[in-house]
Amino acid sequence: MENNNYILKMDKISKRFPGVQALDDVDFYLKQGEVHALLGENGAGKSTLMNVLNGIHKRDTGTIKFQDQEVVFNNPSEAQKAGLAIIHQELELIPYLTVAENIFLGREPKKGVFVDYKTLNQRAVDILDKLGVKINPKATLNTLNIGSQQMVEIAKAVSQNAEILVMDEPTSSLTQQEIDILFNLINRLKKQGISIIYISHRLEEVFEICDRVTVLRDGKNAGQSVVSQTKRSELIKMMVGREIGERFPTLDKNIGEELLKVENLKVPGKIEKVNFTLHRGEVIGIAGLMGAGRTELAKSLFGVFKPTEGQITYKGEKLELTSPKEAIQKGIYYLSEDRKGEGLVTILSVQDNITLSILREILNLKIFINSQTEKETALKYIKDLNIKTPSEKQLVKNLSGGNQQKVVVSKVLSTNPEIIIMDDPTRGIDVGAKQEIYEIIKDLTKEKVGIILISSELPEVINMSHQIIVLHEKTMKGMINSAQATQQNIMELATGGGKSG
Repeated sequence: MENNNYILKMDKISKRFPGVQALDDVDFYLKQGEVHALLGENGAGKSTLMNVLNGIHKRDTGTIKFQDQEVVFNNPSEAQKAGLAIIHQELELIPYLTVAENIFLGREPKKGVFVDYKTLNQRAVDILDKLGVKINPKATLNTLNIGSQQMVEIAKAVSQNAEILVMDEPTSSLTQQEIDILFNLINRLKKQGISIIYISHRLEEVFEICDRVTVLRDGKNAGQSVVSQTKRSELIKMMVGREIGERFPTLDKNIGEELLKVENLKVPGKIEKVNFTLHRGEVIGIAGLMGAGRTELAKSLFGVFKPTEGQITYKGEKLELTSPKEAIQKGIYYLSEDRKGEGLVTILSVQDNITLSILREILNLKIFINSQTEKETALKYIKDLNIKTPSEKQLVKNLSGGNQQKVVVSKVLSTNPEIIIMDDPTRGIDVGAKQEIYEIIKDLTKEKVGIILISSELPEVINMSHQIIVLHEKTMKGMINSAQATQQNIMELATGGGKSG
């Protein structure tokens, strides 16, 4: 594999944590000016490999060569100075500073003791022009959409003369239009000789933007190939170690009686003109671009936002929620898109998180937690949802993203809900874990649970719903039966075309 155009060579990298061999003799080679996909299920070792490269973790064995020089980075700062930058899924920017201030944070040009804002803004313009990005350098970051914020993060890395960019799930929060802009930028960076390590669970993106691909499985190399010479099915088999059949299970068409009816719902500034009926065992999908009001609708049904107009009827009675706590008590649960911020307490164990919503039910003498009941409940869901964890006492922060999501689902299921509102439940999890979530949804419909499914992935919302609500600019534009739904007719409504519903 000796080749002079390799900018990075990671040979025989191993890393062990207590009880876990995270990396086992992993090789990774990156060429100058290529986009190289790094794939694998959650827990396969992708993040650990990048953390070893970035100096966060010290490797146990192996060598790293950067531009033919063996390197040992003791911290991310040393890696950054050498020319390595990581664009994290959660952007590391300061919302109340300007674009220019974020790009040159800690490196601002000075006039005496004061920041030279004229030079600062001009340097920001120069970097943004180099990237072909049109953003006002004086704009405060929190006034930009997530796609533009990501461009600022990339500009910051390029301004530091980064030669390797690691992009971790860069499109997970972007609209299709923002993804197109990002891909144009990636192609521009390639032409400038910058190398990119592209981590994603969206295989269609790998085939669109990447040159080569390396797959990890259980901390080991599972395969490496040229993207143009491989197939989706081959990549999936490398990732999971087996053939995966149909991507989406078939939902039961036999739905039950009316469970929830929403009529002319309006929450000022959040959502308006929403009408639909949810039946037992039915999945209603919600589609729309970023900012269309999907999450706002979900939280309005969960008691976070109070409607000023319209009516919600639940099991035949008028529903006026005053809080999420009341919604849970009535059998309505919201599974947040932000599993770490709103769904989990990451410093607690798997068991503690699963039973967090039912502490009242597992108290002895209404004072002490019944530890046996708590353990039995946790073990039940660990088994039923196939949560990969050494034990129920493992801290949630040590689990992979897919297994963290299954812990959140377990917490929801432990309350025996009649309606579950799922907000992007497969965001940032691998293909195998996604299929397990789909099977959970299918099983819930068999138990006549009503599900409202919000998803940023149109194939998911089309195949995992009975009907689909399409939102545009906080207004319901229409409802489509999934049998007639296509990405084209959903996008037409989501971008303001078609007739309002």
